[in-house]
Amino acid sequence: MLKNRAVQVLLVVILYLALASYLPEVAHRGLYTISVFIKDLLVWLLPVTVGLFIAQTICSFHHRAPLFILALVLFEALSNFSSVWFALAGGHVAADFLPPIQIPAINLDFSPLWRLPFQKPGWWSADKGSLFGVALGLIAIFGKQTALKEMIAKGKGIAQWILTKVFSRLIPLFILGFVARMHQTAILKSIFAHYSVLLIWMLVILAAYIFLLFLIGSNWSLRGALQSLKNVTPAGAIAFTSGCSLSTMPWTIEGAGKNLTDPDFAKAVIPATTNIQQIGDCIINTFLCFLIYNHFYGHVPDLATLASFSVMFVLARFATAAVIGGAIFIMLPIYETYLSFNPEMIAIILAFNVILDPIVTSSNVMANGALCRIFEKVWMRFQKAFS
Repeated sequence: MLKNRAVQVLLVVILYLALASYLPEVAHRGLYTISVFIKDLLVWLLPVTVGLFIAQTICSFHHRAPLFILALVLFEALSNFSSVWFALAGGHVAADFLPPIQIPAINLDFSPLWRLPFQKPGWWSADKGSLFGVALGLIAIFGKQTALKEMIAKGKGIAQWILTKVFSRLIPLFILGFVARMHQTAILKSIFAHYSVLLIWMLVILAAYIFLLFLIGSNWSLRGALQSLKNVTPAGAIAFTSGCSLSTMPWTIEGAGKNLTDPDFAKAVIPATTNIQQIGDCIINTFLCFLIYNHFYGHVPDLATLASFSVMFVLARFATAAVIGGAIFIMLPIYETYLSFNPEMIAIILAFNVILDPIVTSSNVMANGALCRIFEKVWMRFQKAFS
């Protein structure tokens, strides 16, 4: 049992919580520093890994690779759009039962003792890695470059070994630092103490949608949906503590792969969709926007307003892929333009994004794992239709 990652994580978290009150501040920050260091290494490594995974999968599709890319982009837009309207419907139901929304106050004065002395340049990002992987794969296919295909396969094998043999063994330590941060900043305490009713409504709506995705992926089999959910849950737990879906990607690929007919399919879909297919983000932010609008203006937005907002909101998800950690600032102009958000409303949505970030990230990962199975079924039908 001690070799099981979940057991290891549970033991270190229990040990930490038992000793937390006796540890000096520097010890808590030291644990957080280790986690941030592991996360930074992953973020540096993943653009190459993403590119190699996607390139290898495209090579396996041969001349059907352009069709795969088109199907994936259309699927991403449709899945995000569906989640936005599901959240709008949920917000409409919840509006009459929730108390007035106020700006939360939390302590975020907690930083690592040390960071890497060099910053990652803006062009070194997962979305650039995805584009590089697409280009590399297409060149290998249509240029009939056998040597390039072999290089891609070897590179992908090395990257996968690093992720599965090195970083996977660091999961307990990786999670522990982020648990220390949540404990010291009292983020979870603030959520449950001041916004329990809103949180319950939001979690019910979010959980219902994600479980619906697992049901669809399992052909409406309850047993199959529960098993698929179980396979992806470890990745969701890691995302909840780390607050980064990108650094959770290796475990998302592993969990989603267990639910697929072709486990290697996840190595193409998950890297390409991690920062674009953000179901948790879509549902939570749309839900909050709807309630904030209703609270300030005394009525729900009209259908034309909701339609224009939802279209621009979904399109903007593609633009936020290159702005990890800063996506909310791309969305703010959309809130101002299409929902007439004033500075006070902006302050509320920003505060909630800080507090709810662990839930947003975790639900993004879980939903991405569920949608990977649905897209595999869509891709199979695409191939039949165009064969």
